Amino acid sequence: MATLLGDVGGTNARLAIARNGSIDRETVTRFRGDDYASFDDVVRQFLQEQDQPRISAVCIAVAGPVSNGHARLTNRPWDFSEDRLARLTDADQVRLINDLTAMGYATPVLSGDGLATLRSAPAGRPRNGQSLVVNLGTGFNVCAVRSLPGGAIAALEAEEGHTSLPANIYLRLLDAVGPEAIKGFISTEEAFAGRGLSRLHAALTNTAPVPGEQIDRAADAGDPVANATYDLFTDLVGLLCRELALRFMPLEGMFLAGSVGRSISDRMDRFETSFLAEPYMRHIPENTPIFLIRDDMAALHGCLAALA
Repeated sequence: MATLLGDVGGTNARLAIARNGSIDRETVTRFRGDDYASFDDVVRQFLQEQDQPRISAVCIAVAGPVSNGHARLTNRPWDFSEDRLARLTDADQVRLINDLTAMGYATPVLSGDGLATLRSAPAGRPRNGQSLVVNLGTGFNVCAVRSLPGGAIAALEAEEGHTSLPANIYLRLLDAVGPEAIKGFISTEEAFAGRGLSRLHAALTNTAPVPGEQIDRAADAGDPVANATYDLFTDLVGLLCRELALRFMPLEGMFLAGSVGRSISDRMDRFETSFLAEPYMRHIPENTPIFLIRDDMAALHGCLAALA
């Protein structure tokens, strides 16, 4: 029996087969979304390429909201249905989950080159079985993870990206960009997703917005203006993660994910200064280790864990 796993974003869909509780890396296949009218077409082609294996279970991580067995991509007009996938694959068990939820399910199995330690915490610190994935990429959101008796975990859904900015971060931004530009930072996602970095650079330089990847390359090349943007952005991420540490108390670890998260990973001195800036309840961030998810297959691992 085989398990069908999927990680579906607005640009690409990646599918794989797992057997005996392990992903068969030879089956991992990436499909470009522009080449297919629907996700069902992707599944049909993948199963044909894999010689029509007998599928017993399916779990698909979707970059969009999931509710009552249905999902829809945020950035592509694809819809998903557990019932439709069950008919398509003849699987007995089908589950759709949000892609960040999948990352949450993956946290217990990430190791080696797939996980980097950005900030250690005291070995003898209090532990509470709670972790937090913080995704800074095309969008922004978090997934709280709780260890359960017997070794299972619960990965909780959230919409943290659509919350308002904490007052200290808002005031820091207001001082940096002024009252007109601050109007663009209307939510946590608008400030901390990739477009937030782009918007921040544009406001600081009084220029048109450019992609975050361009700012990253310029900073790596030594551009002082791009580095100033990244320094301020990293300070703000540190302040935000301090708020998240108190909100979720992830004493097992805070896991940064996403392209923007990776781009600040070499600025952890600045991050830590902001992360520990407030004396009130400082023992919580002090006892929270920070990791970086580097495994491209993390969501697929999470899908497999979600079926367990």
